[in-house]
Amino acid sequence: MQFATRLEPLQANVFADMDRAKTKAKAAGRDVIDLSLGSSDLPTQPHVLAAIAQSLHDPSTHGYLLFHGTQAFRQAAASWYTQKFGIAVDSETEVLPLIGSQEGTAHLPLAILNPGDFALLLDPGYPSHAGGVHLASGQIYRMPLKAENGFLPVLQDIPPHVLAQSRMMVLSYPHNPTTAIAPLSFFREAVAFCQQHDLVLVHDFPYVDLVFSETGVPSILQADPDKSVSIEFFTLSKSYNMGGFRVGYAIGNADLIRALRQVKAAVDFNQYQGILNGAIAALTGSKAGTQAAIETFRHRRDIFIAALAQIGWHVPMPKTALYVWAKLPEPWTTHSIKFCTDLVEATGVAASPGAGFGKSGEGYVRFALVHPPEILETAVSRIAQFL
Repeated sequence: MQFATRLEPLQANVFADMDRAKTKAKAAGRDVIDLSLGSSDLPTQPHVLAAIAQSLHDPSTHGYLLFHGTQAFRQAAASWYTQKFGIAVDSETEVLPLIGSQEGTAHLPLAILNPGDFALLLDPGYPSHAGGVHLASGQIYRMPLKAENGFLPVLQDIPPHVLAQSRMMVLSYPHNPTTAIAPLSFFREAVAFCQQHDLVLVHDFPYVDLVFSETGVPSILQADPDKSVSIEFFTLSKSYNMGGFRVGYAIGNADLIRALRQVKAAVDFNQYQGILNGAIAALTGSKAGTQAAIETFRHRRDIFIAALAQIGWHVPMPKTALYVWAKLPEPWTTHSIKFCTDLVEATGVAASPGAGFGKSGEGYVRFALVHPPEILETAVSRIAQFL
């Protein structure tokens, strides 16, 4: 049996690799503390669950859901965005429901790239961004992110011959895995750069709410209020602890929304109406749960960073929730994958190797703060024994 060559670059995936390592450790009797996956352990808010539960008893929600049936959700998403960022959004032409933002970032290259076209991606960056480009038979130019540049790409370093073949740039701030935040001034630079070089500017924005700054973080559309080249992807997985419900949306340029909708129509319908009703409740209801989550992750961050410092591993304080991006100590500075596989085998503590997010991630490890403080302290104690 022969398979398409486009599957070849998809064989390696940081989450799948660590899943195998975790399974092996469990089979060996290890008590696994999983810090490798950014899936929140916090519960979905009761008013969201109530909206979903109520829908279950309504037979009108049990059928296929086409685009026009998502109008109430699209209106809620548009209103949420306008209230948060002060930019008007047309819910009919500038919003598209998604089965999680990953669906959008993975499918959009199919609407933009012809075979051989380049996509400009962050390195390190979220693995699905590259996966969508591979599926579209595109080429990838990885923009290195370095600590000395605040983990922002230097756009002027992109080679002219690559730019001539490029059709899209993908950004994502607050950034996974480095936790970096991009200022609005950088977004303005990126918008001008993409306008100049006729690039689609994609911004993956799952951590919009989970930041420790009182001023929040900017949207790419604040730098491109006319939505001339930009599309932004949101998810309810992080802000509202709804990862398992798989609900997100895109906001942006109407032509890009239309093109992504065409791809989506060939692949799937929308998710169950009851899930969208829960999402509407999340977007329009109390934000107390989101604020409580921020404070929970702030406390976990402080505990984890302090515990690492006590064992001599000093890590910069993250400005965003969920993750710690730690530079590996000797002798692991060029062996992040081996560090993580050996660590979970020896101690049961699972983390994500920096190399799994791209070449520039080598020498780092990402910890997800998805356990209570006492478990995080236990994890650091095991790491200390391992080191």
